[in-house]
Amino acid sequence: MTTLIVNIKELLQVRENSVLKVSGAEMSILPTIKNAFLLIKDDLISDFGSMDNLPKIAVDKTIDATGKIVLPSWCDSHTHIVYAGNREQEFVDRINGMTYEEIANRGGGILNSAKKLNETSEEDIYNQSKERLEEVIRLGTGAVEIKSGYGLTVEGELKMLRVIQQLSKNYPITIKATFLGAHAFPTAFKDNKKGYIESIIHEMLPEIAKNKLADFIDIFCETGYFSVEETEQIMEAGIQFGLKPKIHVNQFNSIGGIQSGVKYNALSVDHLEIMKPEDIEDLKNTETMPVALPSCSYFLSIPYTPARDMIAAGLPLALATDFNPGSTPSGNMNFVIATACIKMKMTPEEAINAATLNGAYAMEISKTHGSITKGKKANLIITKAIPSYYQLPYAFGSNLIDKVMLDGGIID
Repeated sequence: MTTLIVNIKELLQVRENSVLKVSGAEMSILPTIKNAFLLIKDDLISDFGSMDNLPKIAVDKTIDATGKIVLPSWCDSHTHIVYAGNREQEFVDRINGMTYEEIANRGGGILNSAKKLNETSEEDIYNQSKERLEEVIRLGTGAVEIKSGYGLTVEGELKMLRVIQQLSKNYPITIKATFLGAHAFPTAFKDNKKGYIESIIHEMLPEIAKNKLADFIDIFCETGYFSVEETEQIMEAGIQFGLKPKIHVNQFNSIGGIQSGVKYNALSVDHLEIMKPEDIEDLKNTETMPVALPSCSYFLSIPYTPARDMIAAGLPLALATDFNPGSTPSGNMNFVIATACIKMKMTPEEAINAATLNGAYAMEISKTHGSITKGKKANLIITKAIPSYYQLPYAFGSNLIDKVMLDGGIID
């Protein structure tokens, strides 16, 4: 099957030679071709260029993109979209003055989601989660990482990871699975933290590895959750079972999680709302991708990741949704990009780089996703007719997507 997209107003994120990520000043450079064509063979990008250089070729399907922008689909490297129920009551509680920490201390938050998940059948969790997955696909996401972490029991965590595996089998979107058993200490282990960590290491990890249920391991390294020492213990165990670390750090406090992530060559360190100068310094010249989650800051009214300081220091930055029932009940990457521009003062070019190429890096898929490069996956967004790509963050409340393509096919 060959598909030719013609008369593209502007083709974004064009990389003749594939790069894994962009950092610092490079993030402001978004290579594009105006009045372009794009040729797709089966599920891969085959060719692209100016309409002036369009070769004569027989194709199965032609799409006229007059007035429209084409770009790689969003790569959302941090989500929790497999869960049961919702936490809308906590949303109202926060409006009435309760903090995220106060809600957690009374058994809300992650423990509330864990209770609901363990009371819900695997089939029901799958059916709830597939609706959220279908929604993010329609919103232009072509690759997504999904975490466990609302089970907090051996069976609950395995159940979540099996649902993620089933979603991956049943949908054309690229899915990476992350084991986040260390999301919180369950009520049963409130006074036996060592016992829960031993359960993660000696019960959960062997089963996950045996059944190949996860690509990565994550830990919520934060005051009141997992200490730096506990985080490192769990990271070490995960690495021994073949899982690369991606960790939650610096959401409410800077306690040394970034330094631990760098020490263990974590693929990414995520959240980063609270950043000390030494945190930025310690990320320099590493292979670890910093990931910002601006819609979480928006929803919880907490600080935003200091993108300008980080980019000025030469760091790369990725953007992701953090889609979850408690702190970000939205998987809309378009809103994430707009919020990064409006609240974090990222340029549209920086935000698009962060949500495509750098997001792909944070899932270890930048060799196949995240840019318009020959041989990469034909996972694409075709916008409606718009004046320029600046319209994407500017018109933050509008759905400007006309078509979504995954594996070279249009998603209905």
